[in-house]
Amino acid sequence: MSRAVLIEQPGSLRITPAAPRQPGHGEAVVRVAWSGICGSDSELFAGTRAEPYVRYPVVPGHEWSGTVVELGEGADESLLGKAVVGEGFRNCGHCDACRRGETTLCEAPYDETGFTQPGAWSNELCLPARLLHELPEGADLRAAALLEPAACMAEASLKAAVVPGERVAVVGGGTLGMLVTQLLAASSPAELVVVDPRTDRAALAERYGARLCSPEQAPERFDVVVEAAGAPGTGALAVRLARRGGRVVLTGLAGTETTPLAPADLVASAVTVHTVFGAPSRAWSHAVRAFAAGLLDTAPLITHEFVLEDAAQALSALADPAAPTGKILLHP
Repeated sequence: MSRAVLIEQPGSLRITPAAPRQPGHGEAVVRVAWSGICGSDSELFAGTRAEPYVRYPVVPGHEWSGTVVELGEGADESLLGKAVVGEGFRNCGHCDACRRGETTLCEAPYDETGFTQPGAWSNELCLPARLLHELPEGADLRAAALLEPAACMAEASLKAAVVPGERVAVVGGGTLGMLVTQLLAASSPAELVVVDPRTDRAALAERYGARLCSPEQAPERFDVVVEAAGAPGTGALAVRLARRGGRVVLTGLAGTETTPLAPADLVASAVTVHTVFGAPSRAWSHAVRAFAAGLLDTAPLITHEFVLEDAAQALSALADPAAPTGKILLHP
């Protein structure tokens, strides 16, 4: 029987039977292979996610991979049986933002898989087929479950617009930092540095074409700096590491910013600051192409796997600061 993880309200999680959903017009049903867990899922459980961005009760799961098993009328029939990943934002496709390609800034009311719509912590997932991205035949679905965070970092990479020979730094050596490091490495920078205090990340950084250094030892005057840590002070650190006239991309959301970005500092350094809010369609396409081409090696970032029935244990593992964790996956 199909089942799903349901968060009825903050702090209340249980496994529940999930009746198969018939796809509506233009929809697809995906048999979920793997589903990821991230900090926003912890926020769902803790009740700390901002009210407009969640609707209880909810089945979490916005990071996932799977296979199309059923299609509704009007959906592309060639998708049946294909391995896929999919965008989470249920954008309208008609507003000015969507027409500009900024699908994560859709002007319609916020609606996203795993937050306001049933997510992939389940055997099956139903979503608009237009949001699916097809994977190459034989793709590793376990590794592909990381393509949602990779797509967010693909948007950071596209905004950074690194050209060969530039000096590049990534602030943060966690999952997001290592994903964007690989995408930036594909642009052939002259120097690529991951800035993180955790020395155990050095081997992984080297695997992805970078060297690791601590924030205290990090050199300055980088052409491009991508902030991928979301910790207090990392935004200001990213700006400090950039050369005058350089480019900075901010992706993290720090709960409490102890070192705010001062407008005077930004003006004096003449840096261009970009921000990333989710992954628009172009970033998904970029991430999937990089994955298919072998430029994104995501499997080494996976450290834990749990079945759906152990979802509470998986959330505890993510929240435990004493246990070093990379990406945690659920396997229906």
